Amino acid sequence: MNAPDVLPSVPPRLTSLSHGGGCGCKIAPGVLSAILKNASNLPGFNLPPQLLVGIETADDAAVYLLNDEQALIATTDFFMPIVDDPYDFGRIAATNAISDVYAMGGTPIMALALVGMPINVLPLETIGAILRGGQDVCRDAGIPIAGGHTIDSVEPIYGLVVLGLVHPSRVKKNSGAREGDVLVLGKPLGVGILSAALKKEILDAAGYAQMIDVTTQLNKPGIDLAKLDGVHAMTDITGFGLAGHGLELARGAQLKMTLDLKRVPVLPGVMALAEAGVVTGASGRNWASYGAEVSLPSGTPAAWQALLCDPQTSGGLLVSCAPEVEAEVLACFARHGFAQASTIGVMGHGRGLEVL
Repeated sequence: MNAPDVLPSVPPRLTSLSHGGGCGCKIAPGVLSAILKNASNLPGFNLPPQLLVGIETADDAAVYLLNDEQALIATTDFFMPIVDDPYDFGRIAATNAISDVYAMGGTPIMALALVGMPINVLPLETIGAILRGGQDVCRDAGIPIAGGHTIDSVEPIYGLVVLGLVHPSRVKKNSGAREGDVLVLGKPLGVGILSAALKKEILDAAGYAQMIDVTTQLNKPGIDLAKLDGVHAMTDITGFGLAGHGLELARGAQLKMTLDLKRVPVLPGVMALAEAGVVTGASGRNWASYGAEVSLPSGTPAAWQALLCDPQTSGGLLVSCAPEVEAEVLACFARHGFAQASTIGVMGHGRGLEVL
């Protein structure tokens, strides 16, 4: 069927145009792993020695050595709408994309916009509001959107390519955790569950405000955290949930991650929604992909399992640090306005993820 020649009299809800929103539309970890096995580097191709971080441990961004003082961080992230307000959608997508630079310990320097829009469905004003939201977040991060690429697509898509700089000695890989480290999480969980409630039109104004606040808070503490010698590894919690990205960190370090469920911060109202069955399809796909590597206490409620796998759009930093700098890490988060940052676990001998 051909697209209509005129726009609909009432613009559709943005979330009605997407089959999945935010980081919840990421390909499931198990499926992604199978795809990458069939798309690895060609035999005989030697990676340049300047490539400090590639795809080996599913890290947050690529890092390329420029000189003794600088390494370039390169990342990209984009997705379909998680909210209906176009300005908020643009802000969330941009915040999420920039986060990968902070997770590597870097300072963002420039962005390029990735834009796919159903031109014959959405008013130009709506598309403009999406782009304006992204521009405002980039302004807050201190970087320009210096270009980009646009296509006419069936579903609305927005995101950024983001470049950053970091001193080579301060690159924070997701594989650098050490036995005995404590784990600090910068933001509370529950964004995916709130987005599911929004799509079902049962999220109240307070819940929506919380969702916007947490997803548009830039993970700027990453810059300062990278300067602490006792910070050994960082990653940001996004589409694979706390359990999935925690497992990536544990696998990279060849250690076991132990989480204290009682200490994991959760957004208000989220547990009640999860207990009522308001969860994303992505949380189930996540569990199917990596649940065999997760040890849960007997009788763990289904709502808590869903929360551990809940896809976090623009989620918090997960920091693995020596116990002696734990207070400094928490103080750094507090200084940047991350009031709910909490110590949630430890790294120890073994493999996989254990939840207490």
